[in-house]
Amino acid sequence: GAMGGSASLIPRDLLGEYQELTFLSKQEILLAYKRFSELLPKEERENAWSVRVPKSQILTLPELRANPFQHRICHVFSTSETKDDSMSFEDFLDMLSVFSDSATSDIKSHYAFRIFDFDDDGTLDRKDLEQLVNCLTGQGEESRLSSAEMEQLIQNILEESDIDKDGTINLSEFQHVVSRSPDFASSFKIVL
Repeated sequence: GAMGGSASLIPRDLLGEYQELTFLSKQEILLAYKRFSELLPKEERENAWSVRVPKSQILTLPELRANPFQHRICHVFSTSETKDDSMSFEDFLDMLSVFSDSATSDIKSHYAFRIFDFDDDGTLDRKDLEQLVNCLTGQGEESRLSSAEMEQLIQNILEESDIDKDGTINLSEFQHVVSRSPDFASSFKIVL
């Protein structure tokens, strides 16, 4: 191992590639690498760029711990073959890239849409919207909406967003709504 235990270095050719493929600076990539490798057991840190970290570990990051969509975020960014929502370093970088200040709002809204599409069917239907609202209002009894309030809210969302009136919100409808809310991009953010 390297002196002083700072073994976690990205192979240089990969570093260049990561800079080209993400919205992250070299510094941000190196910091992300450090944070990612710290989620691994000591003996695996040497090769952190080629190992998967289980979802349970990813969720210990303070930035995600506080995020109501933490499970969906892991799901959407994970490329795991076994669908266990574990993350490789590249998955992790993709996530940070999308949530970074430099990502375009088009890219942010595309991923937000996928995160909010709880059943992964390509549209936001009433059920997705209900889960979305529950995530945002918290699951506590006192913060939960009554079914009448929920119904009203979903009606309002659909009236605002469902341009072709088919009862669901598709990606372009979603992007249209987002383009009208200037604070969306800044709220869709994770900074390590």
